[in-house]
Amino acid sequence: MLERIHLAIIREVDRHGSLTAAATQLNLTQSALSHSIRKLEDQIGVEVWHREGRSLRPTQAGEWLLAVANRLLPQLSHAEERLQQFAQGERGTLRIGMECHPCYQWLLKIVAPYVDAWPKVDMDIRQKFQFGGIGALFGHEIDMLVTPDPLFKPGLRFEPVFDYEQVLVVGPKHRLRDAAFVEPRQLTEEILITYPVATDRLDIYTRFLMPAGISPRQHKPIETTDIMLLMVAHGRGVAALPRWLVEEQSARFDVSPVRLGRDGVAKQIFLGFREADAEIDYLRGFIDLALAHRNGAAA
Repeated sequence: MLERIHLAIIREVDRHGSLTAAATQLNLTQSALSHSIRKLEDQIGVEVWHREGRSLRPTQAGEWLLAVANRLLPQLSHAEERLQQFAQGERGTLRIGMECHPCYQWLLKIVAPYVDAWPKVDMDIRQKFQFGGIGALFGHEIDMLVTPDPLFKPGLRFEPVFDYEQVLVVGPKHRLRDAAFVEPRQLTEEILITYPVATDRLDIYTRFLMPAGISPRQHKPIETTDIMLLMVAHGRGVAALPRWLVEEQSARFDVSPVRLGRDGVAKQIFLGFREADAEIDYLRGFIDLALAHRNGAAA
């Protein structure tokens, strides 16, 4: 009764806004698409859309089917890809989602030895997730999530693989450049540069400024690390970044790290994955390489 094509149609109509656009996306004629949905509606005895002229608005049943489609279709596609890889003699694809901007630079240190160690495993790195990676893990859109902020849920496992310190980054002429540490009140007149993430997910706010009831004079989001460091180096503000990243970029940008508070702000990078996949050897192999890199860096 309910077939995969029905779910695909419902998802594409929601994505593209019309039957015509959905039909084009699915390589169907509009009449064939309409016939398929009407036949489904006749079989289940309920409409999936309210038809208002040329526009379609999902009914309660349609909303439920859309949720099913968004959950099942990625899993079916993943299963087909995996079977095809087996048929071609490949091991599979490790799909990694990134939930933080600096994590990408860390990930590159692990990817190089991994692709050498697992030549029959493909790798797909997706950077689109900004604190939406948990849903992608549950929805089988990705197999592993790289994040500094794990959200522990039943069915998921997170392993810490990298320790770092979040620091304030200042330019060459900044008054705090030689300070042993900075206090929250010292940032009240600063332009604070961060990645474009909500303040309730930024450590500089949640673990440093907010507990002290302090806000910077201005908050300026910038997408890329290089531009962020360039602005800091030219006295256009201060930033909050991992110490290791600042030290790696010190040869390119004249910037300095300053500890946030007397005790600093300690952080970790975690690898998150589904518990059901914990015994997949090439997934475990990536985690082991990350842990080995962590131990080597600490030695």
